[in-house]
Amino acid sequence: MHQILSALAPAKVNLFLHVGPRKPNGRHDLDSLVVFAGPEAADRLSVEPSDILTLSVTGPCAVDAGAGPDNLVLKAACALRAEAGITSGAALHLEKNLPVAAGIGGGSADAAAALHLLTRLWGINPHHARSVAPGLGGDVPVALLGTPAFMRGEGERVEAVTLPAPLPAVLYNPGIACPTGPVFEAFDKASGGTGFTETGPLPPLADSNALITWLAGQRNDLAAPARLLIPALGRATRALAPLPLPMLTRMSGSGASFLALYPTLAAAQESAELLSASHPDWWVRATLLGGADL
Repeated sequence: MHQILSALAPAKVNLFLHVGPRKPNGRHDLDSLVVFAGPEAADRLSVEPSDILTLSVTGPCAVDAGAGPDNLVLKAACALRAEAGITSGAALHLEKNLPVAAGIGGGSADAAAALHLLTRLWGINPHHARSVAPGLGGDVPVALLGTPAFMRGEGERVEAVTLPAPLPAVLYNPGIACPTGPVFEAFDKASGGTGFTETGPLPPLADSNALITWLAGQRNDLAAPARLLIPALGRATRALAPLPLPMLTRMSGSGASFLALYPTLAAAQESAELLSASHPDWWVRATLLGGADL
């Protein structure tokens, strides 16, 4: 029987992101609380048996993602095959709905979905996927876990956490490319990361309001250097001013995507509709932030 497997690859959202100084290897230690969007803000990957490895990409963001060897889906497949010592192939198809270079880990989510699906398709031990994930990028291990988690070290240390409830949110991207490398370079030039320490465990939180209050005391260390590098990001943050007031707003990752947290999903949906109407060329989604549905 011809086997086709499919999974969502949801957007990753950094509820906060603390960044340490540049290390000798060029990387940075991170401290972040990560959650995942619902199916409204996700790519979809499907795989089926084949003699060789191939990737096709469709969807509104397909051109930006590309289907060449630099795509993280193919890199994940090659790394997993080498780690498991097999020569199996697969035909992979990616429906690319998430914007690229947007700070929401779309490529990492795609890579994690590939590791999950190919582990099943090829019938190999899941520890191979966990082994190769860190080498594919800092966000891949947490995307592979797929649940709310602290992400620490260079991304290889992930610790699942339980949130009091999913967080209603609007995710939006103004269509501005914000590559990670230059943002980190701007962070380094600003002597960023001094005094970096990891947060402790998640404190006891009675409800979502308590979580948001706690999050308000955290920050995204890459937000200021990203705005310095790309001043247009400032206009993106001000776009929410005429909309229903969110409980918290923050840039995700290295940008240029933003999150706005609301008390209810209905309020988030109303805000998303208004934002889409005023900025029809932007990527805007209302969703619940929690665990991935792989």
